[in-house]
Amino acid sequence: MSRSTDWTPSLWLDIFEELLYDDNELDYGDQWTLNFNYSQTDKVTKEERKRGWKVYCHCAYGNFRCATCNKTWPSARVVVLFRYRLRGDRGTVIMRPFGQSCRRCQDDEFDLPGFSQKEVEEALLRLFSKIRKNCYGDEDDRDDDGSSACSTKVWTKPHEASLCEACIMGICCQDDE
Repeated sequence: MSRSTDWTPSLWLDIFEELLYDDNELDYGDQWTLNFNYSQTDKVTKEERKRGWKVYCHCAYGNFRCATCNKTWPSARVVVLFRYRLRGDRGTVIMRPFGQSCRRCQDDEFDLPGFSQKEVEEALLRLFSKIRKNCYGDEDDRDDDGSSACSTKVWTKPHEASLCEACIMGICCQDDE
């Protein structure tokens, strides 16, 4: 399993395309695109809601590398935020990964996570399940309890909210359990 510590948008784009077209995860004849926005939040205004925007917050397992000192660390509490909508025959997904700060440097810089291919696939499959439910009216077969599920990894250290960009913004998955 890959232990990538580098944020790789192309990995997300490639797997998105593969699931969409090769595996037909959203087989409704609509065009879907994945974009990135590193400043979006989980708040959807009334106006955005009228225009069809919805939000899905996913908690994944990722790995980080400090850009300053090169220290690496894993985290089972990496928040990935998806904003999505379907208008006509065009679907749009806007994604934002949230970073974490290095405990050693404490420089208030958030490093973006790297993910394994398996984690990216799991996140996108859950997203597609939400899209099928909320945009096409299908039953949501992946999420029995209705909450966004965290990774099933074993945590070896406590989550440090003061170093987590998502915690600071009030949207971390830490409280899901």
